[in-house]
Amino acid sequence: MPRDTSGPVGTVADRVAALNARYRHHGATAVLEHALGDPDLGRVALVSSFGAESVVLLHLVSVIAPETPVLFVDTRMLFKETLDYQRELAEKLALCDIRTIRAHPKKVEFDDPDGTLHQFNTDACCAIRKVEPLERALKDFDGWITGRKRYQGATRQEVEFFEAEGETRIKVNPLAHWGREDLEDYIVNNRLPRHPLVAKGYPSIGCAPCTSPVKPGEDPRAGRWRGSAKTECGIHFINGRAVRGGTTEENAA
Repeated sequence: MPRDTSGPVGTVADRVAALNARYRHHGATAVLEHALGDPDLGRVALVSSFGAESVVLLHLVSVIAPETPVLFVDTRMLFKETLDYQRELAEKLALCDIRTIRAHPKKVEFDDPDGTLHQFNTDACCAIRKVEPLERALKDFDGWITGRKRYQGATRQEVEFFEAEGETRIKVNPLAHWGREDLEDYIVNNRLPRHPLVAKGYPSIGCAPCTSPVKPGEDPRAGRWRGSAKTECGIHFINGRAVRGGTTEENAA
């Protein structure tokens, strides 16, 4: 069915409420399959870190709508394994519109000339290398697909299929209700390649300087910015607050 290109009508909050009501009893595949053509959603891109669990959502999109733009933010501080994995998945899944997003070189040169900003101001580093470049890339879209899931930590326990990102755009979380076992089953059943760092104790993978292995029993995101109160990079913040379902949580960083 051809997509309506006239653009969505109504406020973001109203459209989110309508979408959550419409797809409340759907599964991840149905949410993606139907929502991608829903006029209440509009133009959508998938944002992927090509991290530990990214292959599930990337595979679903490659099967349902392979023409969907995939935005990959390369902070220039990623693990080599992540960059290799990104190239491997792009070829294996035949993703036809991957867009690599990077910070403007002159801004990085001015704000982080020696590449040490992450050592004393992780928020500023994330803002320069990830938040600002992604915001620039998303200006042409009405919504974006994420891999956020409820089980991933305290700030994500109330994540819904659809969230309002202020009055700017809609965030789509098809895997919101999936657990670790669901992801594992999907990867095994579809014979999908895993991120090589998962086997080394990294259940959540970000930039190399700010990601460490996780011990058994720890929160899956415990290795992100270990030793600090920071739990999110900032792309899921609205006006300095971390999105949490229908409410917000103060940015503790």
